Amino acid sequence: MTVASALSTRATTDPERPYLRTDDRVYAYGEVEAQAEALAAGLAGLGVEAGDRIALVLPACPEFAVSMFAAAKLGAIVVPLNPHLAPLELHYMMRHSQAVAAVTIEQDRDVDFLQLFEEIMPQLPELKHLVTVGEEDLWYDDRIFQFEDLLSAGDGRDFEARAADPDDCFALVYTSGTSGKPKGVELSHANLLSTAAGTAEAIRLGPDDIVVGISGLFHVYGLGPGLLGTLAAGASFVVLNHGDPATILDAAERHGATVHYGIPTLFVGEVAQMRRRPRDLSSLRIAVVAGAPADDTLLASVSEGLGTTVVSGYSVTETASTVSTTVPGDSPEERRFTVGRPLPGTSVRIVESTEDGDVELPVESVGEIRVRGPGVMLGYYRQPRKTADSFDSEGYFRTGDLGILDEDGFLHLVGRNRDVIIRSGFNVYPREVESRVEAHPAVREAAAIGLADPLLGEAICACVVLVEGAIVTGQEIVDWCRDTLADEKVPDFIRFVDDLPRTNTGHVRRVELSRSVLSEM
Repeated sequence: MTVASALSTRATTDPERPYLRTDDRVYAYGEVEAQAEALAAGLAGLGVEAGDRIALVLPACPEFAVSMFAAAKLGAIVVPLNPHLAPLELHYMMRHSQAVAAVTIEQDRDVDFLQLFEEIMPQLPELKHLVTVGEEDLWYDDRIFQFEDLLSAGDGRDFEARAADPDDCFALVYTSGTSGKPKGVELSHANLLSTAAGTAEAIRLGPDDIVVGISGLFHVYGLGPGLLGTLAAGASFVVLNHGDPATILDAAERHGATVHYGIPTLFVGEVAQMRRRPRDLSSLRIAVVAGAPADDTLLASVSEGLGTTVVSGYSVTETASTVSTTVPGDSPEERRFTVGRPLPGTSVRIVESTEDGDVELPVESVGEIRVRGPGVMLGYYRQPRKTADSFDSEGYFRTGDLGILDEDGFLHLVGRNRDVIIRSGFNVYPREVESRVEAHPAVREAAAIGLADPLLGEAICACVVLVEGAIVTGQEIVDWCRDTLADEKVPDFIRFVDDLPRTNTGHVRRVELSRSVLSEM
């Protein structure tokens, strides 16, 4: 199937079944299908066609899903972007993706997106049309259209669209590389649908389930197991713009949620919230922890605090999210100490690179996790050399993560052989933080490290060596970073040091630096 045919099939067989739930109303599968058809016709009327890229700069909202399916019906490619990226990052991704149209919210969390796009559109020559979700009257600009107006314009109209192939690219999902530079991961219809359906099947998602917890649809997990996994199962999905623990717990209670997705940071906050003000979560049958490593203590705490079965998985953007997951039938020990078995059709092997080439290691050995299967990406957009370097000679994707496969086929995460800090479920690469900190005139050099944090998973600490005689506070450096970095990349702590410990080859000894900082805290 393609994403468009998956929705059409569900809407035809069960049009009245609830799909998207908000605080105000419920959208049935048939209604989402009808709106997607109308929006596709409206976009086609603007000249958007198969192969074009449509950026979705939206918080979690029904319009995100409708826009995604409308793009699928046109044979276009969606570019889901975090609406709260720093303007420079948003501009880079919009320009790199060559998006011809963007769908955006008008106002969200005190950000005026109309003003933001007014500033960056002159620098985006490919961007021809902006579709806005909101109430603003924008008659003065012939490039800007209201979402509702396009729906009305396309309602009942035919449009020309090329039938997509399941192996065609459908989504460009941006992720950072080891240097911190964004890469556009090309995911096909088949990549996303196979992983979404496999995840749904693993946790036994069914038509009577109500899913809660995902507030970032731009992320591969929200796009795949979230929206498309719910579609595959014929379940319903609670759409939440705000992802704070109290809001999600209230929504779970109000909607009678049965399945709760979330990152470790969210669940930690929810357990604390439940202690302060318990909610009735008796409808909840399973909690799925994903997006960042979670230790056994956290999983036990979530199970006790929310009163439900907890499973966890291992996901990577380049594999369309889930690689492996524990399932409700696994033993408590397997669910607490592993990230489960690979999804059906997915092959995982543990490899060590030597001077003589790659060597596949036996069970219970630590090595790099490599993955081959239906979810593995088509490649990195406009980066053929990077794409080639990311696969080994047998077509396995090099994840850069370290793990163990045990005798029963369960995968254990051990660590990473690349520098990365996982803060609140987001990958943050030290170099992008360091580059910004070092751009401050008072800073001679800097090193960013991750410190274990019960709420964030890992907090970012920037260790700073000042220019001789310079005077600056840690807060001033944090504010300096906030001007250009996304919120999840801004350092949580600043530590001033006389120098950075280095190896003989000049690399920063991050482990030694972490120990030094922790000893002072």
